[in-house]
Amino acid sequence: MSPAIASGLDLETLEGEVRKIVLRTAARFLEETINADKSDYAGPLVPCIFCGGQARYIDRRDKTITTVAGDITVKERAYYYCQSCGHGWCPKDYALGVGDGSLSPGVMRMVGLVASAGSFMEGSKLLSELAGIDVTGKCVERTAKRIGTAVAADETAVVASKPNPSDTMYVGVDGTGIPMRSSELAGSAGKQPDGTAKTKEVKLCVVWTADSRDDKGNPVKDRGSESYSAAIESCAWGDTCKDTPPFASRVERELTRRGFFHANRQVFIGDGALWIWNLASLIAPDAIQIVDLYHAKEHLSLLAGELFTSHTDLAKKWAEDRCKELEAGDLDAVLKAINCHISRPGELGKKVAREYGYFDTNRNRMKYDYFRSLGLCVGSGVVEGGCKSVIVQRFKRSGMHWSSFGANAIIALRCTLLSGRFDDFWGRYRTNYFRAPHQAL
Repeated sequence: MSPAIASGLDLETLEGEVRKIVLRTAARFLEETINADKSDYAGPLVPCIFCGGQARYIDRRDKTITTVAGDITVKERAYYYCQSCGHGWCPKDYALGVGDGSLSPGVMRMVGLVASAGSFMEGSKLLSELAGIDVTGKCVERTAKRIGTAVAADETAVVASKPNPSDTMYVGVDGTGIPMRSSELAGSAGKQPDGTAKTKEVKLCVVWTADSRDDKGNPVKDRGSESYSAAIESCAWGDTCKDTPPFASRVERELTRRGFFHANRQVFIGDGALWIWNLASLIAPDAIQIVDLYHAKEHLSLLAGELFTSHTDLAKKWAEDRCKELEAGDLDAVLKAINCHISRPGELGKKVAREYGYFDTNRNRMKYDYFRSLGLCVGSGVVEGGCKSVIVQRFKRSGMHWSSFGANAIIALRCTLLSGRFDDFWGRYRTNYFRAPHQAL
C-alpha cells in the first residue's frame, strides 16, 4: 500500500497539494526571470507614451501582478513621469502586456471567458476553484467590460469578408428586453401598468447556413454555422433617412464578414415586424424575405381565441384550418376567413382588422409551399434560440440590472466567443491594446 494512501491522503488531496507546489515553483521561476531584466531603464529622459513630450525618470518601484501561476512581485520597475500631461508609467508594465492594470494577459483572457458565461461573482469563484487564481468579482467585472469594450471597437473596425462555403445563407434578427438600472430608464415609456419601462431591448442578428437535412428531407441548421452580433441599438430611421441606423450598420457588417452577399441565395427571416423588413430592404435588397411560419401560426391561434372565447374546440378547429391553408400557400383563403369577422363590434373588430392587415401586408413573405419547394427554411428557430442562449441566459438572471455601457460590453464579448471569433480578436488585442497608449491609436 502506498505510504500516501496509508497516511490517509486521498487522490484529490494529493492533486491539490501537487498543483500548489507546481504553481508556486512556476511563479518563483517567472518572478526571477522577469526581475533579472533591468533593461527598462532607458535614461533620465524618454518620450512620453501618452503625449509624446519629455518624461523624466523618477525612481524604481515594485508591483504585484496576478498571473496564471499566482501572484508575483515585479521589483524595481523604472518609473517615468511626464509633467506636461501629468501621466506616470513603467515601461516594463507595457513590455509585459500588463499596461496600467495588475492582471497578466493570460489571466485577462481567462477573466473574459468566465465573465461571458456567468455572473461576475461566479467568474471569480470559478477562477479560484479551477485555476487557483484569486480575483475579486469587482475586478472580473472591470476587466471583462474593458475587454468587451475593445471587442465592440474591433467588431466595427474589422469587417473582412471570408469565403462563403454555402450556396444559400440565412440571416434573422429579433429583439429581447433585459433589465436595466433605473437611472438608465428615466423618461422611457414601457409596458408597466404606469407606462414606465424596466427593460431596454437588445437587438440580435444571427447568420447561419442550413445545407443539412433531417430524416424527412427538411433543411436544418448546419452545426456550428451560426454567428451573432448584438447590442442595445436603434434601428429607427429618421424623417430624412439619410443616416443608416446603428443596428442596420451592425447587420451589414455581420453579413459582410460571413460572405452573405456572395451567396447565390440570400434569405432574410423575421417575425413580421415592419422594422425588420425596412432593414432587410435596405441591407439585403436581393434577399428572399420570409415571415417565420411559427409566428404566423401564433397570430392565427391567438385570433381564434379572441373570436371564439367560450368555444375552445371551435377555436382550435378554426386555427387548425387556417394553419393548413397557410402552409399550403393559400393566403386568399386565410384572408377570406379573417375578413368574415372584420365587422365585429368594438375592440374585437379592430383586432381582426389588424390581423387582416398583418397577413395581407406579408402575403408575399408567406408563400410557404413555394419556399419549401426551393428547399428553404421557413422558421426562425435559430434566431429565437440565439436570443435565449446569447442574451437571456446571461443578462436576465435574478437581481441583475445593467447599464447600457456594461451590457453592450459583455454582449460584444459573448457574441464574439459564441461566434468563434475570440481567438482572432485576442491576437489583435495582444498586438494593439497591450501596447503603450500612443502605439495603440
